[in-house]
Amino acid sequence: MSAVLICPVCGGALQAGERTFSCARGHSFDRAREGYVNLLRTSRSGDRLGDDKASARSRQEFLNRGYYAPLRDALTELVRERKGTLLDICCGEGYYTAALGRLEGIEAYGFDLSREMVRLAAKRGGAMYFVANLASIPVAAGSVDTAVHLFAPFHEGEFSRVLRPDGRLFTVVPGARHLLGLKQALYDRPYLNDEQLPETTALRRVSVQKVSGRITLETAEDVEAVFRMTPYYFHTGERDREKLRGVTRLDTEIEFVIGTYKKTR
Repeated sequence: MSAVLICPVCGGALQAGERTFSCARGHSFDRAREGYVNLLRTSRSGDRLGDDKASARSRQEFLNRGYYAPLRDALTELVRERKGTLLDICCGEGYYTAALGRLEGIEAYGFDLSREMVRLAAKRGGAMYFVANLASIPVAAGSVDTAVHLFAPFHEGEFSRVLRPDGRLFTVVPGARHLLGLKQALYDRPYLNDEQLPETTALRRVSVQKVSGRITLETAEDVEAVFRMTPYYFHTGERDREKLRGVTRLDTEIEFVIGTYKKTR
């Protein structure tokens, strides 16, 4: 693999060994049994940051059922025309990363703040996975040909820094009617999403694509899983949460907006 990862302590290039990643100044980071490496600079355990084990496994099981396959397939077609290094920013449990990393001519990397998410991603394969914070990505400047960024905070400075001059960033946000059926089940006054793609001076948006479809969640576990994957999970009161209990089947639209960005300078 190319020299993409850098030391989170000194910024020097990291060399991959059989069991460790290390830099010329002697900073060393152990590979986990699953093959990923923790490059998070913090005294806190990676198990206490990001999604917990239950959330990570619930998300993995939901995605494995193919509910969001239309988005995966759309990203695959966008990336298929590009070659070189790909970085999945906040990759979660690797559903999209693994699919993109198996494309011909792609060398894929994926990272997330949650160690449990990265552990599950590493089991999927298709990429080199690491634990890191998107505010300080341990990736060399100008080393990434293609970056993907789904449903996560936008850090334009870091995204621009890691991209090559001709690199592209594909950012995904929910479409207006995404999971409207879920909101209709939850709320007395369901609302549409604003579809607002990030505005940035370091990157210029060059195209927009919408992906939509309809899915049927067949079990109460799937309904709960998709609820936990949304911001609504953290902002919905107990009265509205009660409405989902006992719901074993749910029809809903899915809708995603993919914005393509390139560096402005």
